[in-house]
Amino acid sequence: MNIDILTLFPESVDAMLNVSILGRAQARGHIAIRTHQIRAYTTNKQMQVDDYPYGGGRGAVMQADPLYRCWAHVVETYGPGRTIFMSPCGRTFNQEIARELKERYEHLILVCGHYEGVDQRFLDECVDEELSVGDFVLTGGEIPAMAITDAVCRMVPGVLPDAECFEEESHWNGLLEYPQYSRPAVWHGRAVPEVLLSGDHGKVAAWRKKESYKRTMRRRPDLFAKFDESQLTTKAERKILQQAREEFAQEEQADS
Repeated sequence: MNIDILTLFPESVDAMLNVSILGRAQARGHIAIRTHQIRAYTTNKQMQVDDYPYGGGRGAVMQADPLYRCWAHVVETYGPGRTIFMSPCGRTFNQEIARELKERYEHLILVCGHYEGVDQRFLDECVDEELSVGDFVLTGGEIPAMAITDAVCRMVPGVLPDAECFEEESHWNGLLEYPQYSRPAVWHGRAVPEVLLSGDHGKVAAWRKKESYKRTMRRRPDLFAKFDESQLTTKAERKILQQAREEFAQEEQADS
């Protein structure tokens, strides 16, 4: 997986994406993440990348030409890729889209806007789609670009030790992840659930699945409403779901 990020602040992006899991994955050659300073592709001494908007209004708009020159350099140097603009106007990014990007594309070009926006002509000519990370506004596209890069790259083979590292996490199968515990067994009077200390892997797996159901029911009923029960192909799996429903109902009644 190759990801090129067009940004006015490459240092901030590099500081996050060149360390920890993604940094090690780059060193091993599993992924390549490159940042490109848009200002380097201006044609004036001031390295200006923005100007007043036509039609008036507050703020400034990123000019099309520096963005295009930067984008063209990436395409000419590293080949064409899926070009994505970080925008509150795009479809909302989620785990399903992350999987789609990882499975369908080997090269992503992420464009980070700033100021009041980006000249629409660049978007019309160079951008394949726009993505949003939520219904709120950020100062620039760097945080969304880093979030998307992290979500996509961690699914690339070799980045994490095993596929189970991400397949059991929240949203992978439409559910939230089960609660996690570590040592000590008792902390501030709160004990780890006994089943996790039993050493019985089958019981542990069933407990985790049940708790995943219950947590999703409680915290994200909208997600649970979309859960496809047809994927439960065994009687044991369906029994766990039924137990989760019964326990959830009992807990809700006790809390009311």
